[in-house]
Amino acid sequence: MRKRLFKPLLGSLLAGSLAACNFAPTYQQPELPIADHFETTDAANPELAHLASEVDWQSFFADPQLKRLIETALARNRDLAASVARIEQAHAFYRIQNAARLPQVNANAGATRSKTPLGAIDPEFDNTDISVQFNQYNVQAAVTSFELDFWGRVRNTSEAARRRYLASVDAQRAFRLSLIGNVASNYYAIRSGDEGIELAQRTLESRRYAFEVAKLRLDAGVTSMVDYEQARILVTQAQTQLAELQRTTAQQRHLLEVLIGGPAGEALPQPSSIADAAQFGEIDPGLPSALLINRPDIQQAEQQLRAANADIGAARADFFPRIALTGSFGYVSSELGDLFVPGKQAWTIGALVGMPIFDGGQRSAQLSQARARRDELVASYQSTVQNAFREVSDALVARQRYKEQIAAQEQAVQAQRDLAETAQLRYDNGISIYLEVVDARRNLFAAEQQLITLRATALQNGVALYLALGGGPDGQYGVGTAGTALNTSPAQPIQPSN
Repeated sequence: MRKRLFKPLLGSLLAGSLAACNFAPTYQQPELPIADHFETTDAANPELAHLASEVDWQSFFADPQLKRLIETALARNRDLAASVARIEQAHAFYRIQNAARLPQVNANAGATRSKTPLGAIDPEFDNTDISVQFNQYNVQAAVTSFELDFWGRVRNTSEAARRRYLASVDAQRAFRLSLIGNVASNYYAIRSGDEGIELAQRTLESRRYAFEVAKLRLDAGVTSMVDYEQARILVTQAQTQLAELQRTTAQQRHLLEVLIGGPAGEALPQPSSIADAAQFGEIDPGLPSALLINRPDIQQAEQQLRAANADIGAARADFFPRIALTGSFGYVSSELGDLFVPGKQAWTIGALVGMPIFDGGQRSAQLSQARARRDELVASYQSTVQNAFREVSDALVARQRYKEQIAAQEQAVQAQRDLAETAQLRYDNGISIYLEVVDARRNLFAAEQQLITLRATALQNGVALYLALGGGPDGQYGVGTAGTALNTSPAQPIQPSN
């Protein structure tokens, strides 16, 4: 009869603890200190533009070499591997915390054989050699300590761990998106550097030729030493610019090797016009409210805020008594053959109640700490949203202004080219001095380099806008896929695509 009463009682207590009250504050999304729309004069064509959330990075980038570099970075980048490992740690910690919501049942079995002199039991037999031998066998299952979670302390601790696990997943997504952007921006910097180097080499060759002509003219007495020195200055300026471009471009290649986790081999582009990059189409920014869903860093901040709410619930529950159950059920017998018979059953059940009385204000301080942490994360969440709004707004403004700058710079280059040709003709005909040619050529070279830089910066801004809007869907965001991809052999050079 006791057994029939014991099982329903234990089941009722377990169900009651799982359905207990919860002292965690109801989550409310913080006030969003942003406008309800983006202010921009760059209206996207609705027939051509797509929301960033609808375009994955494989479709966004059109350059096949760039896509291969991004794929390699996602597979081999070491910092991304570390972020995946952090996800696994957070997931394991959540499983540990969640396991505390269920009883921990341990089973054990034992056998002992003891021999005791009979005189130790009864003094009348002190002078005899008679002894008592005793065997004992036991099998039991026991619950050492199971807290009845009436106040939601264990549940909120588990919920906080779950939210932090989800935040680690969003952190990995944010890092993954940042890695894609860094590879793309670095790639465009290398392309513009290669094009600048090619331009500097052509300019240096033409200036060396002009310098040789100036030397011949000087030897023939046709020109002055001033014209000769000015021609040499043009050569040294081109040499300096070429060395600078070669240095910065080589450093960009070294950074790219770190991003992709190994040598790039022949996959990097040969010098070509960045104006023909054929990259991405127009992106519609949508509404600012979409950032709350699309941006992984905002999602991460929200998960951390929800975890702080659960921490407050756990801290409040510490003010109430903790009730823990212990119990065991098994069989004990002196004979192994009749161990599992009803008459050999043995069981125990107990409860322990702990009531906080005085702790010097420790629990109160813990609750204040949890609330202050929640307030900090509210401000952090709002700041993250504000920064996201600013990044999108800046990229939208830059998209339009870069278009205008590039158009104006193209006209400036053409004007400088015409001016350089005119200055050369004037000098050849003895109308002007060589200094006029020097200034025209110097300004033309600077204008051409600035145009290359503007085109690369505009492409990098397009990437920044895509990232600021949260990017698009990507099936490889999952932990399992990324973890599988990261367990690869040592890095090998990438082979060029066909």
